[in-house]
Amino acid sequence: MSDVVEKTLTALPSLLSLDSQPGSARLSTNSKLGNLIRGITELTSKHEEEKLIQRELLLIKEQVSSPNTTMRQMKEIMVRAIYCEMLGYGVSFSYIHAIKLAQQGNVLEKRVGYLAVSLFLNEGHELLLLLVNTVLKDLQSTNLIEVCMALTVVSQMFPKDMIPAILPLVEEKLNHPKEIIRRKAVLALYKFYLIAPNQVQHIHNKFRKALCDKDPGVMSASLHIYLQLIQENPEGYKDLAGSFITILKQVVGGKLPMDFNYHSVPAPWLQIHLLRILSLLGKNDRSTSEIMYEILEESLRRAEMNHNITYAILYECVKCIYTIYPKTDLLEKAAKCIGNFVMSPKINLKYLGLKALTYVVQQDPKLALQHQMTIIECLDHPDLIIKRETLELLFRITNDQNVTVIVEKMLEFLRITEDDHTTIDLVGKVAELAEKYAPDNKWFIETMNTVFLLGGDLLQPDIPNSFLKLLSEGFDSVEEDEKLRLFAVNSYVSLLEEDCSKLPQRFLQVICWVLGEFSHLREDLEPEVVLRLLAKLLDMRSSSRETKCWVLMAMTKLCPGGATSTSLQDVSETYSSSLDTVVRQRAQELQILSQDSELQARVLPRRANMEPVEVDSSLSFLDGFVSEALAAGAAPYKPPHQRQEELSRSKALNLEPYGLSLPISTSSCSITDRQSPTLLSISSGLSGDSNDFSHKGSSTALKLDGVKRLWGRDGYLVQKEPAETPPQTEVASPVRTVDQQGNTSSSNGQTPTPSPECDPEKQQLASSLFVGLSSQSSVCLMGKPEPTSQRFRRKPKESGSTERITNPAVPPSNGADNLLCKNLLDSSDLDISSPEETHRLPEDLPAQNGSCYAEDESAETDPPLIIDEPPPHGHSDGSKDSSLASHLPAELSAFPRSEIVPLHSNRSLAVSACHVQKEEGVLLVVFVSNCSDFILQQMRLQVTSEELEVSCVSDGPPEEMKSNDVAVYQYLLTVKRPSVHFDLSATACWQLPADSPQTAQFSHKLPLTSFIRALRLSTEEYGAMWLAYSQDTKQNLRLINDGQDPLDATLNVLKRKLHLHIVEVIGAEGIVACCLRQDQPCLMHCRVHAGMLAVWLRSPVPELPDCLLYHCQRALQEL
Repeated sequence: MSDVVEKTLTALPSLLSLDSQPGSARLSTNSKLGNLIRGITELTSKHEEEKLIQRELLLIKEQVSSPNTTMRQMKEIMVRAIYCEMLGYGVSFSYIHAIKLAQQGNVLEKRVGYLAVSLFLNEGHELLLLLVNTVLKDLQSTNLIEVCMALTVVSQMFPKDMIPAILPLVEEKLNHPKEIIRRKAVLALYKFYLIAPNQVQHIHNKFRKALCDKDPGVMSASLHIYLQLIQENPEGYKDLAGSFITILKQVVGGKLPMDFNYHSVPAPWLQIHLLRILSLLGKNDRSTSEIMYEILEESLRRAEMNHNITYAILYECVKCIYTIYPKTDLLEKAAKCIGNFVMSPKINLKYLGLKALTYVVQQDPKLALQHQMTIIECLDHPDLIIKRETLELLFRITNDQNVTVIVEKMLEFLRITEDDHTTIDLVGKVAELAEKYAPDNKWFIETMNTVFLLGGDLLQPDIPNSFLKLLSEGFDSVEEDEKLRLFAVNSYVSLLEEDCSKLPQRFLQVICWVLGEFSHLREDLEPEVVLRLLAKLLDMRSSSRETKCWVLMAMTKLCPGGATSTSLQDVSETYSSSLDTVVRQRAQELQILSQDSELQARVLPRRANMEPVEVDSSLSFLDGFVSEALAAGAAPYKPPHQRQEELSRSKALNLEPYGLSLPISTSSCSITDRQSPTLLSISSGLSGDSNDFSHKGSSTALKLDGVKRLWGRDGYLVQKEPAETPPQTEVASPVRTVDQQGNTSSSNGQTPTPSPECDPEKQQLASSLFVGLSSQSSVCLMGKPEPTSQRFRRKPKESGSTERITNPAVPPSNGADNLLCKNLLDSSDLDISSPEETHRLPEDLPAQNGSCYAEDESAETDPPLIIDEPPPHGHSDGSKDSSLASHLPAELSAFPRSEIVPLHSNRSLAVSACHVQKEEGVLLVVFVSNCSDFILQQMRLQVTSEELEVSCVSDGPPEEMKSNDVAVYQYLLTVKRPSVHFDLSATACWQLPADSPQTAQFSHKLPLTSFIRALRLSTEEYGAMWLAYSQDTKQNLRLINDGQDPLDATLNVLKRKLHLHIVEVIGAEGIVACCLRQDQPCLMHCRVHAGMLAVWLRSPVPELPDCLLYHCQRALQEL
């Protein structure tokens, strides 16, 4: 400690120029800062330090307030204030004087002033506004030091609202002749991009100029910006991949100045940045990855020094190699690097190896098998960080065969850990694995009980929420539902019969809910027994207010209505006078329902948890109140995304001159303009965004949109922002490099394995942990793993006009409500020809396919050279369909298709067709059969359409077709311009032996419904898209009344016939989405009004709403 103090005292004079003599090496004896530091170091207690600092602060406050204090003295005072602030004592009285020193002093005094400001203030401090003019003046200064200081402050802390004021000056500094100015300007722009990205979108081209700067420092500073940009949009910067590779080659080759070297490693942090950028650019891109292979191999080879920084480069290389498109040689070298790290006896390198192995094990599961014994040893490692990272690795390789062993290891670690963050993380992982891979009901319930016990009140609400949701909604099998619930009841009754005073509160709440809902499943268990067990929880001192509410609610569900129970009467009387209003309310409910059996049967019917409850989520009962409030001048409701946009705009000062605003007339607001389920205003006159109105009226009101509210009635409005935690650096230790390993290891390229003398128990544990990995492919880098069959698959939710909740009697709304069930996502069934291939079909393909048909008004046109004969009707269509279906390509058999219909027939050939539904469009498959006894030569088929883009995707035509041969042609059809029906014109050309060429022309018609795809959106995404589109159509359609809800029935018909996706249904309104292609969506808003279905369609394609509306009318009329 004395050495540190001595070095500090030696360095301060040269940094702050406090001595009268320049170049002085030590603090002068009369230096007040030196006396303060010496005085503090000589103290023996914290109390003495506080007294000394308080005296010093009083002296500083007196001196800064004195008018006779010079700037030189103020500089020395400010240094003492900085020292006191760094010790944790507030010196807020000196903040304004630090700003004054930065404004008025010379270069040395200004430097101390800027230093004090950067240490005293944060980005949201109100005094920073006083520094803006000083920064503007210094940015325009001819003194390089002043410009550097201003740019440093700007890149560290500057008000977001004032960025537009200095942005042009910072942009100018990108062209400054001095490289240090250009580098600091790039860093300032990087800071601007982090806090206000929209304000620097226009200068992205200047970032490219900085990347090509001749100074390596400026270039390296620009990499910070590009790393952020590429993380957000990799596709937009693919063209720069070659530039980044060239830069990395120069860095690895040692072409940069020696100043950039660190322990003889050329620019290591620059290499790390470039490797991260390359991994983002090469992900899932083979062409871009191929130009990276050479430099990645060179980076691995040159990392020869045994130093911490080289290990960091190797780690980034390994991550990059396993992220980009794979190459076998590089994967083997990367696997050797991981092996060197994992096998290292040094803890830091072992941790780094486990980290890398965890990252790559999802792409290459067999890599974990090579180090299974080392991983087993890491489970017993004394270092808890190594244990935790090993468990993270095991979590990534869990399957249904090793789940019990891995979960047991996780629970063992949970029992010994004392870190709250680790506990929260691990209990979430255990709960996820238990739900996904549970081998049986008993193991699942016991594991979740252990999770609740070990997690305690640190559990995230979604864990018990998901557990109760799973119990309530059930699975595909009713028998499995009953078994699981019954086992849970037996387990929780046994727990309550023992000492339950140490059970966590969240676990007690789960127990109460389960017993209240499902204790009737156990026939030998009387309700009175359960009530007595629950009453014990009320008497425990450890029971919280929230838990007591859950207990009372469970007792209310179990109480025999109309029967007099002494225990129930005592409980209700005791808690009816509770000071807590929620507890008192639950006790009153218990008292009333226990005395009235008829009321209890209506409010809490038995087995009601499985019956859906209709909830008016649109709150239509408030329509009258809303209309009155709007008429009285209340502001219309704004959807969340609109409020968010206005909030983001309000965070920046409006530098434009004030304009006139158009007031909203309250007369235009009526109840007919109710908000849609998307939270969008259905009437254009009710938009609460003032930017939607043009300046067509005159008003004297100020337009204050975009102006940040900084001052309120109580003074300045302080805006707090969370502080960022600085990352911690891991220090590594030496291991052998790749080349050294290659020289000493055998030529088989495998990672070294531990000694064969292993503990048999560890070998048995390894066989249990890593079972199931050997059957997986060795390298599976470019695709996602096969979905694992989940044991507990929840039932799909039926689409309806109302939201469903599974429990009608909900515990109190003070956090316990979050444990109840939410809606499941709608699931659509696919009607395909091969049921066993269902899991391979794209999710958004239509459920049914419209047949290829030709209406009466579209008869086939006879070609001029061939006289058509009608197709034979005597044969069965089914047999003909099956015979042609055998010629359908195997790769198309898994996709839904229409029936095969005849299009044309004559003495020489017969033409039939079907269409196959694929994600990228409709595939028209044409079957051409040779009906003659001769060989058809030079067979050609050409298909064209004005509204469709037709591209042939099949192989070249056959040179000749023998008798009864069938040629298959495939054409991918995508929509260019929407139409009600799409006409296809086809021309077939062929030649018989010793005869002239012949031609046949025919046409085919496809409906728009063949191209419609369900567009799966969330409600928020739907709302954002609705505002962006202007092409709309409105129409009233007939409602279907077949005994169920009319809106439900009508939307289900449209979904079934037109392949639409129902986004959400709330009350009497519903929103639906579909698309022809990703860039051709169509949104539909439906509302039941006056016995009709009022439909409003919007799309960026002008013709699409009218065409879709035609098919909607036709689909409803055909019923």
